[in-house]
Formats: sequence, structure tokens, C-alpha cells
Amino acid sequence: MKTNALFKRSYNQALDMLAGAGEGVPLPSEPAMAATLGVSRTTVRAVLTALAMREIITIDGRAKTQLRLPKRNDYLADADLEPLADMVERKFMAWLVGPDCSPGHVINGLDLARQFGVSTSAIRDCLNKFSHFGLLERQSNGRWRTLGLTVEFVAELFDMRELIEFRAVDRFVALSKDDPLWSELSLIEKEHHAFLDDFDRRNRDFSDLDHRFHKLVDSAVPNRFLGNIQGVMSVIFHYHYQWNKKDEVDRNHRALCEHLAYIDGLKSGDPSRAREACRLHLHTARSTMLTSINVI
Repeated sequence: MKTNALFKRSYNQALDMLAGAGEGVPLPSEPAMAATLGVSRTTVRAVLTALAMREIITIDGRAKTQLRLPKRNDYLADADLEPLADMVERKFMAWLVGPDCSPGHVINGLDLARQFGVSTSAIRDCLNKFSHFGLLERQSNGRWRTLGLTVEFVAELFDMRELIEFRAVDRFVALSKDDPLWSELSLIEKEHHAFLDDFDRRNRDFSDLDHRFHKLVDSAVPNRFLGNIQGVMSVIFHYHYQWNKKDEVDRNHRALCEHLAYIDGLKSGDPSRAREACRLHLHTARSTMLTSINVI
């Protein structure tokens, strides 16, 4: 049976859908299921085959009928149930910094949908989201083109980032000592030290740790609007500048050390010290971004 995260998520979602139906009820068509689950028809067929193997449904040509209600043990254990939009966004971010993409690259939504195993509507929603922040430009033929960053765009974006993160730092330092975020901070601090000990081998994987650290800090200030743009900010701050690989190792090492100083500032309980560590790190990040787009 297929075990990839997309399949698991789609399979378990299909079980949820069937739980609201009943025995003897015909299933929707494959295109309808693909639209409901937000995946390709190929993934839907794999899901239907798995459901038939567990005798939850029966397949007779194009006719598919539910035989019984799903049980708890029908669900795939340890399934990655991240929302479809988050999964598509994550795959798209990784694709942006891959060898097949660079500023000015023309994006074919259909090709991406096939590559990610999702519906074209899921890709379209993702591309629309990124276009709102100036990373993509829609062309007349329905395709998209990746854009480079401008000085003005970077300045506005960093102003917003600093506003958000300084507020998060103030909230983080003021957390009660039994707040679970402190435990999470200690765990990610250990990850930083382990990363530093094995830096020569792992340095190119720093983006994920960087993203998770800043997301943890920002989580001290729950905000529905921040949640909506966090993925876009992640692309810009933790992926986009990597299109320029010059000095990447030195940049990552410096950022790693600055994170550890930042963590010390948070753990000190001193708002001024924590803010200063945050300010120094964000100043470096701003300089890094400007360097990456060849403006300094």
C-alpha cells in the first residue's frame, strides 16, 4: 500500500467522508472525489483501491458502493494530516529553491499539479496566495512568472516582520515559567547545538530549523492574520534569498549563532536583552536579503 503523506491524508479524509454516508450508498465519481479531496484522480484511484482492499467499498467498473462504515482501525496510523493547502505550500516553497526554478522562471500550474499529485485548483490557490505578496506575476496565457525582489519590497516586508517579532519577544519573555513554550524553546535550543556540532554536513538544511525557530517565537502572539501569511514570509525570509548561493555556509553559521544568542536573551527574562538579540538577528537577516538581490 502506498505510504506517502499525501496518500495517507487523502485516504483518511476519504474515510471521514464515508463516515457521514452509509451502507449501500454509491460513491461520487472520481472527478468529484478529486475535487472534494483536492488531489489528482491518480491519487483518488489509489485511495479507492485501498478502500476496496479493506472491504469498505466495492468497485464494479465505474460504479463504487460503500459496504460498511469505517472503523477506528481503518485509519492509517501516524498519518501526516497536515492541511492540503499547507502541504502544497510547503512543496511549492521547496520547488522554488530547486534546480528547476530561478527568478523569471515561467510556472506551468498543470505541470506542478502533476508533480505534487494534487488538483490544479489546489495549485491555483497556492499561486494566487503568493502572487498577492509580489513573488509571482500572472501572465495572459494562464501561466505564472517568478519575480525578483526590490529594495522597496524588502524594506516594507522587514518593517512588518520586525513589528510582529518584537511584539512576540515581549510576550514570550512575559510567559509564566510553566508555559509549554519554554519547553519547546529548550528543545529547539538543543537542536541548534546538535546542528552546530554537525554543521559541515548539515549546513544546507538550516532553512527548516530557521523557520521552526521563528515560528515558535511568533506563536507567543496568536494571530489569525499572521497565520495566513506565515508561509509566504517563510518563502521570502528562509527560501527566496537562497537563489543566491554565494556565502551561504557563512550566512547559515552566523544565523545559527545569532539564534543561540536570541534564545539566551529570551531565557534571561530581560525584555531589553531579548529585544536586542532579536534586533541584531533581524538586522543581519535584512542585510542578507539585500545582498542576495544584489543591491548592496
